[in-house]
Amino acid sequence: MKYSYIFIALFVLFSSCKEERIVGVTSNKAMVVSARVEASKIGLQMLEKGGNAFDAMVATELALAVAYPYSGNLGGGGFMVYRKNDGSIGALDYREKAPLAATTDMFLDENGDVIKGKSTKTPLSVGVPGTIAGIFEVYNKFGTLPFKDIIQPSIDLAKRGVIVTQKQDKRIKKYKPSFWEANKDSTLFHQVWNEGDTIKYQALAETLTRIRDNGRDEFYKGKTAEIFVDFMQSNGGIITLQDLEKYEAKWRDPVTFTYDDLKVISMAPPSSGGVCLAQIMNAIEPFDLHTYKPNSTKAMQVMVEAERRAYADRSYFLGDPDFVSIPIKELIDKEYAKERMASFSFNKATTSKDINPGTIEVVESDETTHYSIVDQFGNAVSVTTTLNGAYGSKIYVSDLGFFLNNEMDDFSSKPGVPNMFGLVGAEANKIEPEKRMLSSMTPTIVEKNGKLWMIVGTPGGSTIITSVLQTILNVHEFGMGMQESVNQPRFHHQWLPDEIRIEPNKFDEKTLKELEALGYKLNTKRTPIIGKVDAILVLPDGSYEGGADPRGDDTAVGF
Repeated sequence: MKYSYIFIALFVLFSSCKEERIVGVTSNKAMVVSARVEASKIGLQMLEKGGNAFDAMVATELALAVAYPYSGNLGGGGFMVYRKNDGSIGALDYREKAPLAATTDMFLDENGDVIKGKSTKTPLSVGVPGTIAGIFEVYNKFGTLPFKDIIQPSIDLAKRGVIVTQKQDKRIKKYKPSFWEANKDSTLFHQVWNEGDTIKYQALAETLTRIRDNGRDEFYKGKTAEIFVDFMQSNGGIITLQDLEKYEAKWRDPVTFTYDDLKVISMAPPSSGGVCLAQIMNAIEPFDLHTYKPNSTKAMQVMVEAERRAYADRSYFLGDPDFVSIPIKELIDKEYAKERMASFSFNKATTSKDINPGTIEVVESDETTHYSIVDQFGNAVSVTTTLNGAYGSKIYVSDLGFFLNNEMDDFSSKPGVPNMFGLVGAEANKIEPEKRMLSSMTPTIVEKNGKLWMIVGTPGGSTIITSVLQTILNVHEFGMGMQESVNQPRFHHQWLPDEIRIEPNKFDEKTLKELEALGYKLNTKRTPIIGKVDAILVLPDGSYEGGADPRGDDTAVGF
């Protein structure tokens, strides 16, 4: 059976317009879109064998741990949103947790100031990993194929090796000084790797083999757990066997809301994604966005001002729902959004200090990965997984073959300066034992008129929410196809700092000057990539179009 790859977008000319229309890979039955072709192919293999989207989810997650160690992982965690073919929906939280020995001030010095690097590049930065618990939770509830058949392709891939792409070559070289800084000894990634080389992951293959043979407990109670804890303890970390044994992934009710004739299904806290996306889209809905051109001054104004207000609320209200009370119903109420936008005017920019005084910025690493899957039965999954930073903490457990996360940095290391409401949201997201850190990950599924319409998500730290937003609106409001929407330039506002982050060299200069004249501060310097979206659109005839982001090595395959 032939695969369709999206290494290069196809350009199709429509006689009714002068502009070229970009169309992504299409398929009739099923599709997988992920950050690496190897992972997309392995996920699709499960569907070809008669497995469902959940079998493919497990296979793709494991394959990304091998093929994409930049963000794919065994030592991290993530979130999944699903919609079954009968319309039932759900979400899984396999986010990392703070160890039992964690304390609120663990990253502060004697003066109460944050110690630079302690929450990002040391063993103390590592949260208790959730990925393996997550995939077994999914498999035990929805899996249909034998587990050994799902994991074996990733074991084989690790043994066979993965070819270094041009982008991976640059990433490894960029972070090599950090690998030396974070690790006591030389690791696989301290070696010289160039584009075209093949990296074999023998230790990871052995770890995956033990998991194949012994199941979930191998990672949390078995030999792998013992190696992991010994490594942590000998390097100054605080994760214990008790931390691993106590870890559980949690099923949560997704955040759902409407926008025109769409129903949006997204991730609930401890991800801020669903709530924040709902607030932004509720604020935009009363404006006839489709009457403006994409990326025009007025369209950008409406979206920026909605984002500004939602991110201000994010910093105050959101955290782990098992530890803090979150007024989700009130936050995503359409009347509340209308009240928040009452101060908006097309005549000038609102300033963030006028929205909600405070000094807390949304700080979150940009390096995550997302994949979208739809199977031949009509089941859909949207999954975002991460180590937090690029290669996580940069700490590599050579005996196990994977990097460790630095998710403890996603907590607020130091509570913020009080604002008019008292303590801002940093308090809700302070470090506490067994607490899950706040995230922006926004795996999302969209229905249109009650039917599956889009599966979407992206990496990008605090820009994840706005990238998902723009991808949906490009299709819904501006009539774009999936690949066309994914390829569009992106912008981002997150309340603080009070600036619009602009993807460089992609926006009309006239528009940028108009925004500046209205009082908006623009950051047009070279910024980190704003999202690498992997999405699937259900076309009118029931077939699928994949959108794989050309900003990475992302690839769509289908049959």
